[in-house]
Amino acid sequence: MSKATTKMTETRISRLGYRKPLDVPEPDQLVLTEYVSENRVAIITLNRPHADNAVTTELAVQLIEALETIAARPSVRAAILTGAGDRAFCVGGDMYQRKDMTKEQWLRQRQVFDRVLYTIRQLRRPIIAAVHGMAYGGGCEMAISTDFIIASDDAVFCQPEAIAGLSAGGGGPVFLPRVLSPGKAMQLLMTSDTIDAHEAYRLGMVNEIHPRANLMSATLSIAERIADNSPTAVQAVKRAVKLGQGETVEQAIEIMMDEHWRSVVHPDRLEGGRAFVEFREPVYPDPDF
Repeated sequence: MSKATTKMTETRISRLGYRKPLDVPEPDQLVLTEYVSENRVAIITLNRPHADNAVTTELAVQLIEALETIAARPSVRAAILTGAGDRAFCVGGDMYQRKDMTKEQWLRQRQVFDRVLYTIRQLRRPIIAAVHGMAYGGGCEMAISTDFIIASDDAVFCQPEAIAGLSAGGGGPVFLPRVLSPGKAMQLLMTSDTIDAHEAYRLGMVNEIHPRANLMSATLSIAERIADNSPTAVQAVKRAVKLGQGETVEQAIEIMMDEHWRSVVHPDRLEGGRAFVEFREPVYPDPDF
């Protein structure tokens, strides 16, 4: 690489706001899980703020464990994924850990990262990304792998892989064209340009924008409203939407109706109907699957 190219790359990286990790000890827990709202909502926090929550192999393993624990707890009806600190949701893979990796080590880490994204996408419970600051690379891809994004007004999204000689491999080329227009997604992936929260909201990538101080309370409010509803019905709707995407209209309707009829014969439907005509709040038990 020429000196001119090196200088240009460093300038582009610095403009994106990247920094070297601070020289502080790694936290014992790289992923924090808190259960709130009577244990119905799980808040998962990426906990490497000194490195802008860049994903190491160790963090990825802990994140998979946290997600799999939530998947096995019927009491959890919704989850929130967020990042610690003031600067970033997550800036993607930790390039400082990767810089001396062999090809085999890189590919083995890639397999762990793939499991993270797969586990997020396969979670039966609704999962919401609460994004503040930088959501770059794998961080952006984690956010768009959740069911929807609530962002702070300082959130910025970017797929910078092309700068570092990579094609985005964590879902960007698949999911960005689904939440943006295909042309806009292609432009972002090829240029490594950023898109701020307001533009992401205008284009439909982000559901809501809130001041940074209100981000978690606003996201928790949404999660609690989901948790108040029938968990069986909510999970059925999620499956209908996910499985129906990309199908023909008739096939998508068939998937929808299959989930609908399953809800019709479920006890939650009886409780919901009674509560509706009695003008009271329904009380739904934890799902048995």
